[in-house]
Amino acid sequence: MRRSLPLLLAALMALVLAPPAQAAPGFAVAYETIPGQGGTPLKAFVVTPTGRGSGPFPLLVLPSSWGVGNIEYVGAAAKLAYESGYSVISYTSRGFYDSAGEIDVAGPDTVADVSRVIDWGLARANGDPGRIGVGGISYGAGQSLLAAAADPRIKAVTALSTWTDLARSLYPNETVSAQAVELLLTAGKLTGRPGPVLREAETAYREDRFTDVLPISPPRSPASKVSSIKAAVMIGNAWNDGLFPPGQITDFFGALGSPKRLMLSPGDHATAELFGAAGLPNEIWTSVGRWFDHHLKGVDNGIDREHPVQVKPNNGGGWRSFPSWAAATTRTDTVPLTADRIGAGRATIAESGTVLVSGALQGFLSIPVGVATPLIDRGSAAVWHGPVQWTATTVSGTPRAHLTVTPSAAKTTLYAYLYEVNPLGLGALVTHKPVTLTGTGTRAVDLDLEPVVWNVSPGNRLVLVVDTVDGRYKGSSALGSSVTFGADSWLTVPRG
Repeated sequence: MRRSLPLLLAALMALVLAPPAQAAPGFAVAYETIPGQGGTPLKAFVVTPTGRGSGPFPLLVLPSSWGVGNIEYVGAAAKLAYESGYSVISYTSRGFYDSAGEIDVAGPDTVADVSRVIDWGLARANGDPGRIGVGGISYGAGQSLLAAAADPRIKAVTALSTWTDLARSLYPNETVSAQAVELLLTAGKLTGRPGPVLREAETAYREDRFTDVLPISPPRSPASKVSSIKAAVMIGNAWNDGLFPPGQITDFFGALGSPKRLMLSPGDHATAELFGAAGLPNEIWTSVGRWFDHHLKGVDNGIDREHPVQVKPNNGGGWRSFPSWAAATTRTDTVPLTADRIGAGRATIAESGTVLVSGALQGFLSIPVGVATPLIDRGSAAVWHGPVQWTATTVSGTPRAHLTVTPSAAKTTLYAYLYEVNPLGLGALVTHKPVTLTGTGTRAVDLDLEPVVWNVSPGNRLVLVVDTVDGRYKGSSALGSSVTFGADSWLTVPRG
């Protein structure tokens, strides 16, 4: 039954997506076994164009996401084959579902699998060796960037909801992103076969030794290999991505050579491009097609003349474009923060929300993570109000909190939340960031919150809240301890 399911799905996709019999060109779908690195069998849907001659055709290789099978991109693959004449291979990543092997967390074998699939596509799917692209969502996106650093045959990459720095994503400022880690671990065990690296990482995490996991990050992080990536790279991520937040993306993008494109839009992990993978209309996947068309087929569609940075404000509005991420900020405002002292280890109603759920609500329904600021426990959270914005303004860039901090405990985790608050004190979360401090001495902490573009309505103000407990993260604040904030603290707000 397990072997027959992919064949049934392939048949259904062919029936649903195939053009009328008399139409040409068209496409064909086949379920294939492709030898990956070391001969490991990888199961794939191979979608090839028909009615366009014998090729060779530009080749696209799409590794599947974490916990998702090769059916993931078949809708998009059919569209790319039918409309644009690509030969497309959508395959299940090593260790998951119908592919063999074990999950090595984008290790050497998984990255080498991309090249082995390319080899097969050139030999068996009429692929053109001079026109090769790779791409994917999440786990498939990270694999694509890593493969591009290793395989010079790859000329174009589209990485959606990707990570670029594994440690920064899951261990921001020495704070474990617990909901994200639990989600990944659970999905890995339910849908695949964890290998030694993943099993050892989980053991260390369960034993509060997350620092022991950090050595696996550099070789699995595209940021450590950015100078080796010569392909044209398009990245699409969401402002509220609960697995791979945008700060690591904007830094990586700045270090990339050209040509490159960055698209940031409302949503959570994989939500902005979700429907496009199924072949449905989607702005991100439209850009994916245009990116491949230009860089693999030489189509003069104008994408090379557009500004490389394209963003949609997180709380609504159309696309805005900039020549660089830094250019999204035209000026900065500084808000002084008064001295304060709070008790640590007690939760408040200030929260960053729930991974996948909160960002999806923001992206699809414009429902932000909210808070009633008058009800925030001032004994457990510092609350600083900025001036009322009497005209419309935009937070555009990376807000930074400069805090002079004196914790009383050996280890304390702080969570900074920036809200847009209306005259009634009701706030919408604009951005946030955690940081874990070690030691009891006074120190200055420069805390970069996650990048954002957010429109602030006239009559509202920005409010910074800092507390010591958040359900998304595995913090270190001790109940009964305290944190003192000095008067020489401030908030820097980027404006666009």
